[in-house]
Amino acid sequence: MGFTKFLRLFWYFAVFDFVRYVVGDYIVFALSVIKRKKKEAQYSTARADLFNDRPLVSVIAPGKNEGKHIPGLARSLKLQTYKNYELIIADDGSDDDTPAVCRQMLRERLIGRYFRNDVRGGKASAANLALRYSRGKFIVHVDADTYLDRNAIENIITPFYLDEKIGAVGGDVRVANSDGSLAASLQAIEYFKSISIGRWVSSTFGILRIVPGAFGAFRKDILDKLKGWDVGPGLDGDLTVKIRKLHYRIIFEHTAFCHTNVPDTFAKLARQRYRWDRSLVRFRLRKHRDVFMPSENFRFNDFFSFLENFLFNFILNLKWWVYLIDILLNYSSLIKFIIPMNYILYYLSNIIQYVIGVILLGRTITKKELKLFIYLPLMPLYTTLYMRIVRTYAYLGELVFKLSYKDRWNPAKVSRKALEKGL
Repeated sequence: MGFTKFLRLFWYFAVFDFVRYVVGDYIVFALSVIKRKKKEAQYSTARADLFNDRPLVSVIAPGKNEGKHIPGLARSLKLQTYKNYELIIADDGSDDDTPAVCRQMLRERLIGRYFRNDVRGGKASAANLALRYSRGKFIVHVDADTYLDRNAIENIITPFYLDEKIGAVGGDVRVANSDGSLAASLQAIEYFKSISIGRWVSSTFGILRIVPGAFGAFRKDILDKLKGWDVGPGLDGDLTVKIRKLHYRIIFEHTAFCHTNVPDTFAKLARQRYRWDRSLVRFRLRKHRDVFMPSENFRFNDFFSFLENFLFNFILNLKWWVYLIDILLNYSSLIKFIIPMNYILYYLSNIIQYVIGVILLGRTITKKELKLFIYLPLMPLYTTLYMRIVRTYAYLGELVFKLSYKDRWNPAKVSRKALEKGL
C-alpha cells in the first residue's frame, strides 16, 4: 500500500488525531518541560515571596453527601507544606451523615468552618456560599472527594507571585480510585493524557480553557468582582472564560497535583460526561459566543482557546462519523482490514503518548499509575468509540433540546431560573 492509499483509508487518524494529539502535543510538551526547567530560578523567587507574604488561603469544598470523603481531604491539608489556610465546607443539603461528620471535625479543629444549605441549591450555590464567608487572599476550589499532594497548596499559589496578571491557576488532577474498576482505570489514562499533558500544552500556548473544579486556585478579588460561579453544568469552564474576558492569564501548574475519585461504572461516567460535553454548546456556543465576534474586548488568545475547543471536540467528533460513513460507502470490501488497522494505529499512538508522558513527568508518576500500562490495549475502544458516542449524544441533545437545563445535577427550580436568564 502506498502512502496516498494509506492516507485515503486512514485520513482521520493520520490528518487529525496523530498530528494533533501525538506529534503536535508531545513536541510542545517536551519543549515546555525544557522551558520550565530554565525558569526554576524565577519560581524559587516567587516561592520565597509567597512565604514572606504568607497570605491566608481559603480552601473551599462545596458538595452534597460527601461525608465519607471530607476527613480524607482534611487530613491531606494537615500535611501541607503551606500552613496558612482555612478549610470551608459548604454542604449543599446533604441527607447523609455529612452534618454530623463536619460538626465533629469542627470540634477537632480539622475544618475551619462549616456552612449548610438546608434546601439544595446546586454546586454553584454552595461554592458561592463558601466564597461569601471566605477570608483568604486566594481561593482554592476543591472537590470534597479530592486529596492533595503535600506541596499542592504551595505550588498552586506560587504562580500568582510570578505575574500579577495571572488570575487563576489550574492544578493537575490524577485519579485516586484507578484500581477500583475498569471504567476508573481507563479514566486514569485519559486524565494522564488530557490533563497532565494536554492542559500543560494548552497553557503553553496561552489558550487553557478550564481551571478544574477538582483543584483550581483563584484571586479572591477577581471572584468577588465576577460574583463567583454561575449555574452549571460546566461551571468551572464558564468561570474560566469570565476570568479570561477580564484579560487575566490562566495557567496550568503541573507540580500542584491532587487525586480525586472518578465514576466507577460506565453508566455513571456517561452521565458525568453528558454534563461536561453539553457545557461546550451551552457556554461556548451560546452564552459566550461574543468571544468569536469582533469587539473592543476581542483577544486572539480567547478566540483561539474557543476555536481549539470547538474544532477538536465538536467538529472533529462529528467528522469522525463522516469518516465512518465514507469508509462504509466507498471501501466496504476492505472493512475487515481497515477496522483492525485503525485499532492498531490508535493502540500504538496510546503507547507512544503514555511512554513519553511517563518519561517527562518523571518522579510524579506513582507505581499504581505505571501499572495502568496493561489497560492501554482497551483505550482505542474507550476513546474512539465509547467517548465519541457519549459526546455525540450530549452535543445533539444540547443543540436540539437544551438537555443541560433538565439535568438533575442541578435542582429543577435553579435550572428554570438559569434558562430564563440565559445562563
